[in-house]
Amino acid sequence: METAAAPAPLLIACALGIEQLALRSGDRGGAGGPVTVLRTGMGPRAAERSVTRQLTDPALSDAAVLATGFCAGLAPGMHPGDLVVAEETRGPDGGVTPCVGTELLVKELVRAVPGRTVHTGPLTGSDHVVRGQERSDLFATGAIAVDMESAVTLQCAVRSGARPVAAVRVVVDAPEHELVRIGTVRGGISAFRVLRAVLPAYYEWHRSLLLPRR
Repeated sequence: METAAAPAPLLIACALGIEQLALRSGDRGGAGGPVTVLRTGMGPRAAERSVTRQLTDPALSDAAVLATGFCAGLAPGMHPGDLVVAEETRGPDGGVTPCVGTELLVKELVRAVPGRTVHTGPLTGSDHVVRGQERSDLFATGAIAVDMESAVTLQCAVRSGARPVAAVRVVVDAPEHELVRIGTVRGGISAFRVLRAVLPAYYEWHRSLLLPRR
C-alpha cells in the first residue's frame, strides 16, 4: 500500500512581534498542512536573512510562502484595518514577484473579516518608513501600499525554489491617518484585530494550492 504524501507546509512570515502575536492568537484550526509563523525582524535585510535561513530546512523545501503584517497605504481614502492583497510585489531593486491565488484570497478575506475593505494591486517595498511626498510618488507608480519586508520575502522564497507565494497586509498607516511611527500599535488596534482574524483565509488559500489541477 502506498503511503499518502504529506501535505506541503505553509510558511507565514511577518516582521514584528506584535504581528506574530496577532497571528498566534488567531484561529489555528483548519490548516491544510503544517504551518510555521516566522518573525523575520524589521526591514528588508532582516527579512532576507531570516527567510533564506528558514527555507534551508528540508521540511520547508516545498513550502508555500505568505508574507503578512502591517503596511502603509498609499491610496487616498484608505483606513487603518483595510486589507491589501498584492497582485505582485516590487522590490526596491526593481524586482517584481507575481503572487498566486489573489482572487481566492480576496474572497476568503471578505468572508473572514466582513465589512473590511480589501484592496488589490502592486505592493511595493522600501528600506525605510515612507512619508509625505514619497508616499505620493510611490502611489504615482501604481503601487497601492508599501512595506519593508514583503517584496524581499517573496524574492527569497522563489529564489530558493519553485513555490506559490502571496502577500497580504493590513493597513495601519494611511495618507489621512498617519502614525507618529510605523511601529506605533496604539493607533492600529483595529489593524491588530483584523490581522488576528485573517488566518482562516490564509488556510483556505493554502488548501486550494494542495488540490489536484485538472
